Amino acid sequence: QVQPVESGGALVQPGGSLRLSCTASGSIFSISRMGWYRQAPGKERELVATITRGSSTDYSSSVKGRFTISRDNAKSTVYLQMNSLKPEDTAVYYCNQHIDSWRDYWGQGTQVTVSS
Repeated sequence: QVQPVESGGALVQPGGSLRLSCTASGSIFSISRMGWYRQAPGKERELVATITRGSSTDYSSSVKGRFTISRDNAKSTVYLQMNSLKPEDTAVYYCNQHIDSWRDYWGQGTQVTVSS
């Protein structure tokens, strides 16, 4: 199993946009539920968004309407489009690939900083 790899984190001004990408294991990607989580300094890791293998999506209330999760099975990649970014979105964003209790994989994270 190859660990998911995130990319796209950056410093962005409030109100700006950013797209995160996560490339995961291709052999099991199409049957995986993919998710984005984030952890701010001094806080616990929290769910941001998930997308099932059937492309059903779910979002935390704090990002609903601003963030969009999507997947491209042919590229084994999941995306997180983030619009109208706020300072409180500042965190390390982690990609999760989940099939079951024994097949649950995390990336190393990518830093998103929203600041003027």
